Amino acid sequence: MHSTESTSAAGQPALSERTQHLLKALVERYIRDGQPVGSRTLARDAGLDLSPATIRNVMADLEELGYLRAPHTSAGRVPTVRGYRLFIDALLRVQPLDQQEVETLRRRIDQPVQSSAELARSVSDLLSGLTQLAGVVMLPRRNVVTLRHVEFLPLSEQRVLVILVLNAQEVQNRIIQTRRPYSATELQQAANYLNAQFAGQDIQQVREVLLRDLREARNSLDQLMQTVVEVAEQTFETEPDGEDYVVAGQTHLMQCTDLSDLDKLRQLFEAFNHKRNLLHLFDQCLHAEGVQIFVGEESGFTALEGCSIVTAPYSVEGQVLGVLGVIGPTRMAYDRVIPVVDVTARLLAATLNVRKE
Repeated sequence: MHSTESTSAAGQPALSERTQHLLKALVERYIRDGQPVGSRTLARDAGLDLSPATIRNVMADLEELGYLRAPHTSAGRVPTVRGYRLFIDALLRVQPLDQQEVETLRRRIDQPVQSSAELARSVSDLLSGLTQLAGVVMLPRRNVVTLRHVEFLPLSEQRVLVILVLNAQEVQNRIIQTRRPYSATELQQAANYLNAQFAGQDIQQVREVLLRDLREARNSLDQLMQTVVEVAEQTFETEPDGEDYVVAGQTHLMQCTDLSDLDKLRQLFEAFNHKRNLLHLFDQCLHAEGVQIFVGEESGFTALEGCSIVTAPYSVEGQVLGVLGVIGPTRMAYDRVIPVVDVTARLLAATLNVRKE
């Protein structure tokens, strides 16, 4: 360790201003060019009166601390996930959108559309077009979807008709497939149980309680409760609105050299198609304030290890309805993407507030 480093109170090496300046210059150059950055290039970019040997020592320190790595035999360095994280949290200067860009965004989002799904598709297209990455928008979740009443009617071939009464008077019918045939009496008992236990509750909470508590105790349940678990799992497993989020611009990712490996792309596209993992990630962002950024493995999903995700929640009257964001390679222009995501979320919230009035 060289004298460029001091030690923080937590015992972790704290980077000096000079070292941080060099790391910032290296990450910015790598984001711009996509090539490992050598000491001579860094000396030019950093604008500091330092010898190449001194810069090489600093780069070696940063590599030892886990902020940089040397790909294959290259003499240059590239940022690691930890390096990107420090850059984003402490060194990045975000470029605010100019007023003309904001007005263009507002006009595009304010266009009349027929449904929440159409609005989400329009906004995801907008995010994708502005960033040349994949845009993702969760459909607005209704503030509360309350279960009023449920009925189950047996059909042929182990199918059951579900009649759901939600909120004040909304009625939804759906057909579920069960593992065994159920009699009208069994289904009536299951409906009676659900109505007695859960009528008047938020359907999201009903789903969480049933699928967590009852599923865990499945083996010890009596016959009535086993019936309840099976029919309830399918009744409440999907959102009433069907589609959870929309993705636009996945093909942009095929143009990113960092993601050009076919196996990586296939995993990524499979992640888009199997929505559960992305939904889990976006659900985390529902309870966070402002822009959230996941770099590489921070997302917790193998398919997204070469990607960064920039998200922001959008709200109506203080109630978070959903999350939107951009997915792209870790080598993305964060200074541009972050304000685009942030402003788009604010404008979408403003549009939804106006429509609510």
